[in-house]
Amino acid sequence: MAATVYFTRDITPENVVELYRKLGVELPGKVAVKVHSGEEGNQNYLTPEFWKPMVEEVSGTIVECNTAYGDASGGVRDHTEAHWKLMEDHGWTRYFDVDIMDAEGPDVVWPVEGGFQLKENHVGKNILNYDSMLVLAHFKGHPMGGYGGALKQLAIGCASRAGKALIHSAGASDDRYECWNKHASKSAFPEAMADAAMTVHEHFAGKIAYVNVMANLSVDCDCCAVAEDPCMADIGILASTDPVAIDQACMDLIMGSEDPGVGHFLERVVGRNGIHTIAAAAQLGFGTRDYRIVEVR
Repeated sequence: MAATVYFTRDITPENVVELYRKLGVELPGKVAVKVHSGEEGNQNYLTPEFWKPMVEEVSGTIVECNTAYGDASGGVRDHTEAHWKLMEDHGWTRYFDVDIMDAEGPDVVWPVEGGFQLKENHVGKNILNYDSMLVLAHFKGHPMGGYGGALKQLAIGCASRAGKALIHSAGASDDRYECWNKHASKSAFPEAMADAAMTVHEHFAGKIAYVNVMANLSVDCDCCAVAEDPCMADIGILASTDPVAIDQACMDLIMGSEDPGVGHFLERVVGRNGIHTIAAAAQLGFGTRDYRIVEVR
């Protein structure tokens, strides 16, 4: 059965809330709100001021996890102390309760049943403190995954530092240094992303919702300290309860665009086999590539 994806072209904080309300879901209990906090130096991430009305709508707690960067990456989010300071510098702690879910171990280890690459997914242990989740994604490109959207937020975004290493190496290593020497192929890496995403979506089954904002459309992710400026004009906001459908809808909007920058954007997506993440997730069965767009004007 086709999933419903709500869409508006007018990107405002208020329209994020409106599209969420169109879903007709009420996230129960304590709500984890997954965002991308933005790497130090990144100019494209969506700010806490933009997300503020939506987070307040669900009385949510901002959640993040540490990264698996090596020391030479230029990123500062690979250690809790530096990551927390960045959350303060970027204003997240000014407006919201913030939880770096893997600040203290041990990780939660979830088995991956019937996965392509992973036997288990390691996530920050504090994820168990939440009853439901709202995934707020800045849809854009990504230097390794091709693109970043809802599925990436579920997979890499919720994985602990060790979990990120496992995903990047398709299960070969949970060491954040060793994993880069064993980085997965262009088919195995997106499949590992899909495997990990499945465990988080299924943990919150029936109590999770997704919003993708197609703004600041750079080929680089918000995790890049030095990122390219956007190459395309903004497209809009999408909301769904299906992470596969919402990412597929975003890709279809990109591919149907007549913007002169679309070729550059798709070169990144195709060059990294990014759409395979969507295909693998659909094959795992926790979402569908079939959807209907409901445009809200």
